[in-house]
Amino acid sequence: MPSDALDWSRADTARFVRVPDADDDKYSRGVVGLRTGSDAYPGAAVLGVEAAWRSGAGFVRYVGPGRAADAVLARRPETVVAAHAEGARVGAWVIGSGTDAAHRSPDDEAELRSILAGDAVVVVDAGALDLAADAAPDATAPLVLTPHAREFARLRTRLDLPDDSDRERSAAEVAALLGAVVLLKGASTVIADPDGAVIRVEAGTGWLATAGTGDVLGGVLGAVLAANPDASTSEAVAAGAWLHGAAARIAAGADGGAPGHPIVALDVAESLPQALAGLLR
Repeated sequence: MPSDALDWSRADTARFVRVPDADDDKYSRGVVGLRTGSDAYPGAAVLGVEAAWRSGAGFVRYVGPGRAADAVLARRPETVVAAHAEGARVGAWVIGSGTDAAHRSPDDEAELRSILAGDAVVVVDAGALDLAADAAPDATAPLVLTPHAREFARLRTRLDLPDDSDRERSAAEVAALLGAVVLLKGASTVIADPDGAVIRVEAGTGWLATAGTGDVLGGVLGAVLAANPDASTSEAVAAGAWLHGAAARIAAGADGGAPGHPIVALDVAESLPQALAGLLR
């Protein structure tokens, strides 16, 4: 299977980006819902919301605790903030970023499970990965799991799977077992779908290895998925991963073979419009 993996390109990504026309409105451009962040980590909510807006979402809803909600509104006042997800109509959800399963309340768990039992695709990160593992493959929502290496190792342990150093094979195994798309973060991002297809995305830079960039990735994925409801989920995820990496290269000054420089996660989010503009040329 790894030998058949597809290397994702700029041209592949461009298929998922378009200029809004006269018939578009904020809903047709994609509605992203985020149930992320916590009182301990409000920044994760801000980064994901910022990235969703900067990736072209027409409408962004945020659901979360007071401190995180206040931080979101202070940064992005156009965001619609609510205390609960019930009744929210979205094209894609992002959950788990900036949360800790060990400190999840019963009400939090019930709400996250209700999102997983919905119809909209759900990007599952960090503190919600355990729920996705428990819910899949019976969850009605299409799932996209986005673990980094340590989270992925814990996920395999939870699933009683042995260690496997082959990232493409192990991601494909988990995707098949859970009936979910798995995006395994790393210097080379691996995306595996339940049918065994594997995509490699190597559009980033080593400067992406900094806190918060995974939260930005969640917002990007939510926006791309919401804007492309009829597309292949795994391909839309690959497009989002490529766009995230391209924005990081722009932010770090690492395009054209330059070594670049350190960046912070918000730099990546703020560079997303430039990365998108490059795809529309």
